Amino acid sequence: MERVSSKHGPRLDEEMKHEVRGHVQGIAGGRADEWRTPEPAGEDQPEVSRVPNADLTADLSRFGRYIGLSSMPGDREALRRGAEVLAAPDDVLDDLDRLPQGVVFHTVTEIWAALGRGSAERRPD
Repeated sequence: MERVSSKHGPRLDEEMKHEVRGHVQGIAGGRADEWRTPEPAGEDQPEVSRVPNADLTADLSRFGRYIGLSSMPGDREALRRGAEVLAAPDDVLDDLDRLPQGVVFHTVTEIWAALGRGSAERRPD
């Protein structure tokens, strides 16, 4: 069943539908209108910069993907076995081999700190 307005004819309804199409579907002519584009920062406002330590966070996140929760708490050997099950790349396995013998780790950040790559404590946001 086609919806039509009782106030307009089919031709005017179709024309009005095309006028709001961009707003409804978010295509050119809708939200992309020039008047809707945000203005750039002013001269007295700071420039946008990268998030500090974003690369370190990405590295830690990648490393953490290969540390299975079932391996923790665990020592170097348990962490290595868990990482092998998760098909960890060689660089992650090499890092795990560098961990001290006989130390039990409870979190990925503890492992990361033992590798000398950061603090085991979380910094407040």
